[in-house]
Amino acid sequence: MQKKLLAVAVAGALGAPALALAQNATVNIYGRFYAEYGWVDQKDIQGGAAGRPLTNVDFLQAPGSNIGFRGEEKLGGSLSAWFQCESSYDFRGQNGDGVCTRNSALGLKGAFGNVFVGIWDTPFKRVQDAVGGNDTGFFGTAFVLMGNSTTTASGVSNQAVFKRRQVNSMNYDSPNFGGFQFSATYTNSNSQTNVLDSAAGNKARIWSFSAKYAAGPLNVYGAYEMHKDIANNAVAGSVQSFDTAGVIVPGVTASPATAAFDDKGYVVGGSYTFGNNLKIGGLYSRQKFETGVGLESKVDVWHLGIDWRISGPHGMRAAWSHANDVKGNGGAVGTTRPAAGSDTGVDLYQIRYIHALSKRTELAAGYVKIRNDGNARYQLGGLNNNRVGQDPSAFVISMDHRF
Repeated sequence: MQKKLLAVAVAGALGAPALALAQNATVNIYGRFYAEYGWVDQKDIQGGAAGRPLTNVDFLQAPGSNIGFRGEEKLGGSLSAWFQCESSYDFRGQNGDGVCTRNSALGLKGAFGNVFVGIWDTPFKRVQDAVGGNDTGFFGTAFVLMGNSTTTASGVSNQAVFKRRQVNSMNYDSPNFGGFQFSATYTNSNSQTNVLDSAAGNKARIWSFSAKYAAGPLNVYGAYEMHKDIANNAVAGSVQSFDTAGVIVPGVTASPATAAFDDKGYVVGGSYTFGNNLKIGGLYSRQKFETGVGLESKVDVWHLGIDWRISGPHGMRAAWSHANDVKGNGGAVGTTRPAAGSDTGVDLYQIRYIHALSKRTELAAGYVKIRNDGNARYQLGGLNNNRVGQDPSAFVISMDHRF
């Protein structure tokens, strides 16, 4: 019924015979509306201007809310053409989100697997199962574990993010072999046509690979990701300047010079579901970042969580996420990872009571807290400050509806 109603609406807009189009329709509409309202104690121990601490706040956010369209055409045998257009949807009315800003692609699938191009979560992101937590928002684990979870390009200094919805990506998912599946992603940058061959990061790339086994109650996975030449940082010295025709301008240099650097990370994890109502899982990841010539930072992160459907509509989710001290001799990475040094670790604790109104709708209430070491600056999702040593916490209520 949903497909036919959508087809009739499209037909009306295009002036096509509605009944004929409805009979051949293959398009579905889907989405998620999620709202969190939280009371936040920012626990600012430093104080801002004139020693004044940050105020306690309360605010509403809608992280992960989306609406999408997907369709498929059977081409004969096992071969199908498919598309998906998914967009962020801020039903609060605060942000003006564009079309196809989330997982959106065009592809072919068959006995060989699935090949598709577009903007899509990397395999490194897709296999992760941070049981007990969300990606973003107050209960988001990604800020501690993976630097963030967001849409990002390949040729920008966004090196901290290891949970990427990647633009300009070319993707392959293997068939499912008795629960085992392999996935790979490679990116292309559209900004290379006007870049000199001597420019730093002139061919920025993302490579991402994963393997997982999911059958019955068991899910285990591993993934590796390389960010090639994505961060352009200043280095000592200077380079020649060129005019628009690519000819060296005598006596003119551009200083400081820049160099492109690489980042790499791997993750392993798994989960097990006991009796269809208690899921326990965990993951471990190491990420390395080049922040300059001969400079490198690396961090190890851990996560443990549970999702327990206690009885009837009642449930509980709880999780602990941890980042070790940042090691090495490198500087800060993005706005999340602090510079290498002692007392740069963090713990994230969260617990929620879940009340399921149906299979598609649930209410929740819970508590979440960040405990930063003295030189760390991690934050809860939605806060826009990164003050060293602060320990924000929040009481949060939420509603989640999927369709």
